[in-house]
Amino acid sequence: MSSALKNKTVAILATDGFEQVELTEPKKAVEAAGATTRLLSIKTGEIQGMHHDKRGDTFKVDGQVADAKVEDFDALILPGGVANPDALRMDEAAVGFVRDFFQSGKPIGVICHGPWLMIEADVVRGRKMTAWPSVRTDLRNAGAEVVDEEVVTDKGIVSSRKPDDLPAFCKKIVEEFAEGRHAPRT
Repeated sequence: MSSALKNKTVAILATDGFEQVELTEPKKAVEAAGATTRLLSIKTGEIQGMHHDKRGDTFKVDGQVADAKVEDFDALILPGGVANPDALRMDEAAVGFVRDFFQSGKPIGVICHGPWLMIEADVVRGRKMTAWPSVRTDLRNAGAEVVDEEVVTDKGIVSSRKPDDLPAFCKKIVEEFAEGRHAPRT
């Protein structure tokens, strides 16, 4: 076990319909590097993971995003799945949390359809990012520079396209999360 993220707390923001492996693998990676994780959601209780279009496991939520404070976290992970970010981007507290997190300069890891939430928070303009192919036009329309690479880093924002990219994504988020806060972004 590495200690690169010792004494760091990482928020994972998700709700029903998240791509399970896009939550579990990054969670394992940052915990193996010494971080504590907290699963935040727009609801209490448990949220439903998915294996593409089939039900996966349920996961206990640690807290509601409406009650969360950016200053209590060192980094943020936004898993994909189609239903997850679509529901989150309709929730004012989730959108506000992502916007505030971005503006704080703290690192964010986002994968697959997860950038929809960042688009809604209006924080992708001028950033180099990647995502699932069907999300790339949305990123481009929101002002991001879009590339098709397994992992992209731009001033503390780490983005990847799909579950196949998880090894590179997990390695890069640990590195960026260990680096910590970047200059506040505007």
